[in-house]
Amino acid sequence: MDTAEIAHPDRPTAAAKPLISVVIPVYNEEANVAAAHAAVADVFGSLAERYDFEIIFTDNHSLDATFERILAIAKSDQRVRAVRFARNFGFQRSVMTGYRLARGDAAIQIDCDLQDPPAIFPQFLALWEQGHDVVVGIRRFRDESKLLQWSRKLYYRLLKAISSDNLMLDSGDFRLVDRSILDQLRRIDDASPYTRGLTSLLASNQTGVPYERAVREKGQSKFPLVKLIGLAVDGFVAHSTTPLRMASFAGLLIALATALASVFYILGRLFFGTEWPEGFATTTILILFGISLNAIFLGVIGEYVGRIYEQIRVRPTTVIERSINMMPSAESAPRKYSAPDRPRTMQDN
Repeated sequence: MDTAEIAHPDRPTAAAKPLISVVIPVYNEEANVAAAHAAVADVFGSLAERYDFEIIFTDNHSLDATFERILAIAKSDQRVRAVRFARNFGFQRSVMTGYRLARGDAAIQIDCDLQDPPAIFPQFLALWEQGHDVVVGIRRFRDESKLLQWSRKLYYRLLKAISSDNLMLDSGDFRLVDRSILDQLRRIDDASPYTRGLTSLLASNQTGVPYERAVREKGQSKFPLVKLIGLAVDGFVAHSTTPLRMASFAGLLIALATALASVFYILGRLFFGTEWPEGFATTTILILFGISLNAIFLGVIGEYVGRIYEQIRVRPTTVIERSINMMPSAESAPRKYSAPDRPRTMQDN
C-alpha cells in the first residue's frame, strides 16, 4: 500500500468551528469530480464563518482518469482527501470507508453526479444544530420512467413494513450523519454493509428534508437495473429475517393444502365411489410448482447463508491502494469542537 502522496499538516485537537466531512464515493467520474468539488466548496464558502469542511473522495478503482483528476484538485486544495481502492468493492463499502475516514463533527454523503444538490447542505446543518443526529434527503421527484418510480415507492414501503428499523420513505444515501453515529459505525464489522439502513438504525433523532432530484448531466449512471435489484436485495436481507419467515409460512400452507387435498381425495374414493382420473397434467404442474417453490426458498436461504459466510471470514471492508492527504497514524481521528448552542442528543451524554 502506498503512503500518502501529499503531506497533510496536523490539525489542532480543538477548533472554534465544527468540521463537516463531505463523503463522495466515485467510480469512473472523471467528468464530474471537478464540478462536485467546486459545488461543495461554493456552498461552504457561504458558510465559512460557521463551519470548516473537508472533502473525502473514495475511488472504487476507477478505470478512467478519475483519481488523477482528484490528485490535481488536492494539490491546490488541502481540504481534499482521497483514497483509491485496490479493486471495486462496491458502492456500500465505499460509503462505509468514507464514513470511517471522516474526521468531522458530522459527515454528509453525496453522489459525485450532483443529482443530489449541495444547496441543501444549509438545511441539513440547521437541523443538525437543532439536535438531529441523522438528516435524510427525501426525494419528491426523480426524472425516470413511471414504472421505475412506482417500483421504488413500492419497494421502500415494503421494506419499511418488514423492518423494525426507523427507515425514511423515499430516501437514498444523501444524508447528514452526526459524529456519534460515525463513531458507532467504526465499531460495526459488517461484511455486507447497507449504510443507509445502518445510519437509520443507529439514529435516535432522525428527520428528513424533501427535495427534487436533478438529472445527471455528465457521465453514465453506475446503477443499471441489475445493480438496483441487487441493492434492493441487500436492503431486504440487511433489515429483516422476514423472507426466511415467509418461506416457513409458505411451506406450512402448502403442507396444509396438500393434507386437505389428500383427505378430500380419500373421502371421495371411500364414501362416494368417485373414480378420479389419472390427471397427468395436474400432477406434472404440481410437481413443477413444488420444484420452483423449493428453488425460490433455497435461494432466499442462500442469500442469508452467503452473508454469514462473508461475515465469518473477517475480511477488511476495503483495501486502499493509494491515498491523498491521509496522515499515516491519525488519518481518521475525529476533530472535536465545542458547540454550546447546540442541543444535546442521547449520544452526547
